[in-house]
Amino acid sequence: MALLHLLHESRFRDVVVCHLDHGLRGSDSRGDASFVRRVAGKMGFEVEVGKVDVRGLMEERKESLETAARAARHEFFAECGKSHRCGRLLLAHHADDQAETVLWNLMRGSHGLRGMQEVREMKMGGRRMEVVRPLLGTRKSVLREWMVEKGFRWREDASNAENDVVRNRIRNEALPLLGEISGRDVAGMLVREAAGGEGLRELVSWAVGKAEAIDPQGRLHAKVLGGLPAALQVAVVSDFLKSNGVGGISTELLESCVAMLDVKNPASVNLPGGGRLRRRGGRIFMETR
Repeated sequence: MALLHLLHESRFRDVVVCHLDHGLRGSDSRGDASFVRRVAGKMGFEVEVGKVDVRGLMEERKESLETAARAARHEFFAECGKSHRCGRLLLAHHADDQAETVLWNLMRGSHGLRGMQEVREMKMGGRRMEVVRPLLGTRKSVLREWMVEKGFRWREDASNAENDVVRNRIRNEALPLLGEISGRDVAGMLVREAAGGEGLRELVSWAVGKAEAIDPQGRLHAKVLGGLPAALQVAVVSDFLKSNGVGGISTELLESCVAMLDVKNPASVNLPGGGRLRRRGGRIFMETR
């Protein structure tokens, strides 16, 4: 709602407000949808409201509730983007969301302090979307204060207080406990560190390009890769996996992939989501199952 009011006050006109009812909270969910319709309608914005059975999707796809819900939202956003011929999606993630993401990624073994990007191209429902998060550097408390000062109303999702999913436990338990132990604003520290790492990632990206470890067929050249500094080897392999659509890249996975440069080690590594990275004839390449 803060993002919606900021867009309205900034005189944005060509806006479509997309709201998906996950079907998880009964009358509260329906009330949210009605609230969005009413507020956005008064602003003169077009509104798209959809509904999906997230629990049913979770069981059908054998996914966690969070993963199924995210996939459903992305599919809905892609449908809205297609019907309105719009390829740009604005999301209201704020700095506290960023802190949760950085900590969760770190706990899962991500390579470095990684969070969400302010502007990023993502594939949603088979469609490329430019995702923009204009509030990513703003703390939730600041947004709340602004909303109260302006007299703007919003609705609270009561399920956010329940510690039944990872995100909620990080928000409600882990971050407050870490703050209590350290005597510091841990969320703010995580956001600053992640932002500070962007400059380093730009430098690494430049070095990866200069390494020229990819052959004309799009495979990793093992000899060239083996001649690079260890840190750059990891960066090149990470970039190669991402370019080939591999997600869930951890430090452990990258170590296993780089170890393939030694012919004494196994010539293949299983990748998240299926497929393998394989070494053959001095080249390292993707192999689908």
